[in-house]
Amino acid sequence: MLKMNHLSKVYRTHLIETHALRDFSIHVREGEFVAVTGPSGSGKTTFLNIAGLLEEFSGGEFWVDGVDVRGMNDDQRSRLRNEKIGFIFQGFNLIPDLNLFDNVDVPLRYRGFSAADRKRRIEETLSRVGLASRMKHYPAELSGGQQQRVAIARALAGSPRLLLADEPTGNLDSLMARGVMELLEEINRQGTTIIMVTHDPELAARAQRNVHVIDGQVTDFDAEPQLRVPAGNDAAVALA
Repeated sequence: MLKMNHLSKVYRTHLIETHALRDFSIHVREGEFVAVTGPSGSGKTTFLNIAGLLEEFSGGEFWVDGVDVRGMNDDQRSRLRNEKIGFIFQGFNLIPDLNLFDNVDVPLRYRGFSAADRKRRIEETLSRVGLASRMKHYPAELSGGQQQRVAIARALAGSPRLLLADEPTGNLDSLMARGVMELLEEINRQGTTIIMVTHDPELAARAQRNVHVIDGQVTDFDAEPQLRVPAGNDAAVALA
């Protein structure tokens, strides 16, 4: 599903060269739920931005769902991102002047889905996150946990193969965080691959596998992940 081999990311100015990722190698199999942990400044966000095709990388190899990302132009990366990847952000990133239905609708319009298909997808995903009765409400009328559920619905409406979550419970209290985590686990059980960046060790422990990042490198990982995927899918999972 996602594979990086010896990836590097260097930020350069006329005075300073900063290595955000060094020899970064990871292989996430379809159906996995992987937690990425590490201290602030370790490279987690850079990894997530590159994984989501929001940033380019400086060197190495990178595949998303079997597609080699190297050499893609902006339009090609945007197309692949829109077709394959969903995003969940710590800050929800909902549009306050739009109701829930229209918030979920925004990325679908960019994909060019028909009005009927968009309506079906919006209703299905809002129902999936338990907010079907609130679709005409506005973000300010919801709790933080409910707003994060809308953000999850927005990410799922395009049927992504890979869901990238950046501190998805960081702005929530413990009860709301638990509910969002349970929802992500259910989404994963239904087949969506999830990579979650988190500082919370309790949440990381609930993922199938933990990858720890320090100074832009993978330092340790769970070598024997337990996959929640169909029994017929028997290939091994490993970090490259």
